[in-house]
Order: sequence, then C-alpha cells, then structure tokens
Amino acid sequence: MAQAVNASKDRPSDPRNREVVFPAYGDPQIGNLETPINDSSLSKWFINNLPAYRKGLTLQRRGLEIGMAHGYWLFGPFAKLGPLRDTDIANLAGLLSTIGLVVISAASIALYANSNPPKPVATVTTPNPPNELVSKTTEGWNEWATGFLLGGLGGAVVAYLLNDYLPVIQKVFGH
Repeated sequence: MAQAVNASKDRPSDPRNREVVFPAYGDPQIGNLETPINDSSLSKWFINNLPAYRKGLTLQRRGLEIGMAHGYWLFGPFAKLGPLRDTDIANLAGLLSTIGLVVISAASIALYANSNPPKPVATVTTPNPPNELVSKTTEGWNEWATGFLLGGLGGAVVAYLLNDYLPVIQKVFGH
C-alpha cells in the first residue's frame, strides 16, 4: 500500500511526461504549460475563431455574438426543465427566466468594467489577445456589455418564437 502511494507521488517526474508537457515558451516562471491539447493547431484554431478572440470584430459585435448564443441556449433548460415545464406557459416562463439571467449577466459585466479589470494574460492558445480586450477602458467593457445584452435578448426571443410556433413552422414546411 505504501509503495502505491509513493509511486503516485513520483508520477509527475515520470520521464514520459517530460516528452509531451513543457513550460510555456520554455520559461517555467510563466506558470503555464504547453500540452498536446492546448498547443495543438486544432485547439488554437478553434479558440482563436471564437467571437472573443476573432480578429477584426468590434467590441459590440463580440458582445452581440456571445449574447445571441447565450440567450438562445439558455432558453431550453429554463423552458424544458424548469418548474413550469408541464404547463401551457412553459415557453413564456423560459423566455422570462432567460431574459432575467441575461440582464443579470450584462449588469455583472458592467460592474466588472468599473472594477478596473486586469490586463488579459497571453496564453499558449491565445498568445496575442485582441487589442480591444487588452485595453482596460470602462467604455470598452460597457460597449461589450451592451452588445451582450442586445444579443442575449434577441437570442432568447428567437428561441421562444421557434419553440412556441414549432407546429406552425412544421405545417409550413409540410412535416
């Protein structure tokens, strides 16, 4: 039993781990590691194409895209898993709950903007974060929060309309 415990403690110094895990940029003082997951070209491509890191977007557009996605996918759990899921107003309750959460999230982003947020840290996956995220201006974060709020409300309304009028949509397309 004691040997098994000692063997698990010795595992990080296993020579096989040194073959695939390295300090970021060769500097162990950074406190980040290059692994096969975060240093792969697929991971870098995926993360750098998310709205937060995609090049050429304004802050409001970034917030709008992220808000639309969140408003759209948050509707489902509230409408289909919430306490009113078996009632006639399940979709309306889901819409109102989603709107409430999006408003709270946008208010939280605005509060964060006024707290003097730290500069983003360059990581292995995103070595050069967009300049809009690097600037620590309150106006920039508030612009992002406005886009998030508008996108979140729009995404929630679209999800509600699609769910509430699904029978009509199915009749139109003949299914």
